[in-house]
Amino acid sequence: MNITRFLIAFILPFLLLAGYLAGGAWHLLTPLFVFGVIPLLDFAVGRNTTNIPEESYRHWSDAKLFRWITFLYVPLHWVIIMGGVALLRQSTLPNWELFLFAISTGLVTGGVGITLAHELGHRSTRLEQFLAKSLLLPVCYLHFFIEHNKGHHANVGTPNDPATARFGEPVYRFIPRSVIGGFRHACEIEARRLDRKGIAIWSHHNAMIWYVALQVLLALLVVVISGFPGLVFFLTQAIVAFTLLELVNYVEHYGLSREQTVSGRYEKVNPLHSWNASETVTNSFLFNLQRHSDHHANPGRRYQTLRHFDESPQLPTGYAGMILLALVPPLWQRVMHPRIFAHRKISTS
Repeated sequence: MNITRFLIAFILPFLLLAGYLAGGAWHLLTPLFVFGVIPLLDFAVGRNTTNIPEESYRHWSDAKLFRWITFLYVPLHWVIIMGGVALLRQSTLPNWELFLFAISTGLVTGGVGITLAHELGHRSTRLEQFLAKSLLLPVCYLHFFIEHNKGHHANVGTPNDPATARFGEPVYRFIPRSVIGGFRHACEIEARRLDRKGIAIWSHHNAMIWYVALQVLLALLVVVISGFPGLVFFLTQAIVAFTLLELVNYVEHYGLSREQTVSGRYEKVNPLHSWNASETVTNSFLFNLQRHSDHHANPGRRYQTLRHFDESPQLPTGYAGMILLALVPPLWQRVMHPRIFAHRKISTS
């Protein structure tokens, strides 16, 4: 396995900086690369469907270098966001450039930052969980740490999961439902945890209160540093970042569902319940996130050990291309619905 291919994710922060230094329309460098160059590279390079041998799973899972790559991005994440805030303290950027700079920043903090927060949040060590939260804080999505791990993974493919896009549901309806529903669900999960321990919900033991308070305090710090332009930049990049996450959620689970058994429970999650994509280039940028079928079936597997399964429903291209398609619901349905019908025939046969 070539570990260096995962380092290409660090191209995005440098493109962001280059766009800022060049100014003007060059702020579009990052969006054009993400939604233009990467889909073309996916098409040109193709898929990698090879898996590591299972007998070497422990070796690759324990390899420290793969872990250090994820750690390396955390301080860079904060430099990108708070550095951007600091740059705006004395900046004379016109409003349209400020907006493009914030959008480009959000594509990096969401595309790389939240992807790595997702990876680290699934780990059992306190350090990795702390780093996951530190990545989510400056994109104002700390509740994802609770909802994703304790909510989404348990309820994926059921009506109880706000992050599972329903068949026929356009992305513009899904995103607000998932954002609001995910936050509400995280509050409910935390309330149940405290109730089991006999602890009052409105107390300092409630993680959701701390999460909201920390995000508000960070926003106030931004105002102190750079005033209103800094706050606009900070909030815009956060909104772009978590919207990108929700667009990925839409792509990952659209129209797939788990069967309800006679007992009323849902069948166990397996590789048939998530869309899979093994495009080499995007998986290098997203730390194998597109091997999502294996991730949901085996959430304990680290990103470098995730497998491709032929029996999983396969997306026609990588996430960047699928997001563009999702933004045009008639085209999305024309491409995806035949695949869903074909998958249902296979999964029920």
